[in-house]
Amino acid sequence: MGKQVAIIGAGISGLLACKYTLSKGFHPIVFENSSSIGGVWTKTVETTKIQTPKEFYQFSDFPWPSSVTEGHPDQNQVLNYIQSYAQHFDLLKHIKFNNKVSGIEYEGPSGDEMQAWSHWGGTGEPFSSGGKWKVVVEDKQSLSTKIHVVDFVILCIGRFSDVPNIPEFPPNKGPEAFHGEVIHSMNYADMDYESAAKFVEGKQVTVVGFQKFAMDIAMECSNTNGVANPCTVLYKTEHWNLPDYLPWGFPIAYLYFNRFSELLVHKPGEGILLSLLATILSPVRWGFSKFVESYINKKLGLAKYGMVPKHSFLQEISSCMIATVPEKFFDRVREGSIILKKSPCGFGFCQEGILVNGESSPVKSDLIILATGFRGEKKLKDMFVSPTFQDYILGSPKSILPLYRECIHGRIPQLAVIGFSESISNLYTSEMRCRWLAELLGGTFKLPSIKEMEKDVEKWDAYAKRYASSQYYRRSCIGALHLWYNDQLCKDMGWNPKRKKGLFAELFEPYGPMDYASS
Repeated sequence: MGKQVAIIGAGISGLLACKYTLSKGFHPIVFENSSSIGGVWTKTVETTKIQTPKEFYQFSDFPWPSSVTEGHPDQNQVLNYIQSYAQHFDLLKHIKFNNKVSGIEYEGPSGDEMQAWSHWGGTGEPFSSGGKWKVVVEDKQSLSTKIHVVDFVILCIGRFSDVPNIPEFPPNKGPEAFHGEVIHSMNYADMDYESAAKFVEGKQVTVVGFQKFAMDIAMECSNTNGVANPCTVLYKTEHWNLPDYLPWGFPIAYLYFNRFSELLVHKPGEGILLSLLATILSPVRWGFSKFVESYINKKLGLAKYGMVPKHSFLQEISSCMIATVPEKFFDRVREGSIILKKSPCGFGFCQEGILVNGESSPVKSDLIILATGFRGEKKLKDMFVSPTFQDYILGSPKSILPLYRECIHGRIPQLAVIGFSESISNLYTSEMRCRWLAELLGGTFKLPSIKEMEKDVEKWDAYAKRYASSQYYRRSCIGALHLWYNDQLCKDMGWNPKRKKGLFAELFEPYGPMDYASS
């Protein structure tokens, strides 16, 4: 019998992992907590669209249908596309829906033996005759629990769902002090579109946060309530959110998603020549950032609202914090149906709503929606029964997640993580990682020693701390080094990393999923 691979999660990463492990002759079994595929796309707000142009957000062997003409498809279009992919490759029969994985436990050599290993799993091989994973699964319909014993586990649980990030507050300044209702954006997204509109209708709503979800919810509140009951957006940090991907009419992909753009930054593991080149070209790097920043400022009128960020656009993209502003968002700000309010030093709750630290008058509210993100690291940690593995997977709180190639922890055998670290297009990146993992499982290549993998992680950590925001570098973002990262995967798999025809195209044309359609 072939090796059994447990895949946890049937979002985009889980479907890709299923497809590519099948292609190598393995037997995947996908456990999905909900009743449908699609991950974060199954529950979102009505106005949500994909963040990147669809050319960057597609499967390399299953392009968007010609019927989808929009550059940024909406939730229903994305879900239909994902479902078509799953049906086309006959993946649904491998998925167990309404099956929640409550924990995974490794059964094999002792902790002391594993600690002495110099290679992943002791031998560097992805499978071991002496070790198996026990996957504890709760069937939500029959309310029964079953243990599956498998040869390998792929965690595709993402970081933007399930475990809400609720800020901590001093005593008597938390949500309990507020006489209205407090929910997380996750709860809002759980409602259908009509119910969500009715829920906010006629209420003074305050949305806490200023990322994509926060802006989308504010727009929906504005659509429902207008200027009669304006929605307040309470934010801490300004961001270079994009109005579109054409700064001054020039495609941003030519500034940040090609090889030339990556010559401008210092890269993990680069040689002296590339390091020198990045230093010499630093004025160009600065110029690219200023070019985009000037456009965003002009187009959105950020200066009028005191919302010009203090950091560079390069830092924004290196932190994977780029979001597209909903169409007409700042028109709503100008008309007064959305109110922007900064809270630089934090806030607390009071009876009438929110009290920004240092102010005496509260932001009066009937409903407060916390668009404050998710605790993806806690969700990842809680998958493991072993406290040792829990510590391993998170690593130091002052470093990026310690995953080699953003997939493998050298001291956790027979397991991979897909879709946790971020990029410009998570679908594109997850597919490359799943193809790399499938080749690893199939024996195409072996991993280096644990020490070498840890040294490589340290280099990526230094890169993240150099270019990403100190607040967000743990997101392990490869957004500004997508090609450098893909090149490493290609070299591991024995593929030619250069996919374009001619030197000019190789340097200046943007790379996307279709460049990797074949090996």
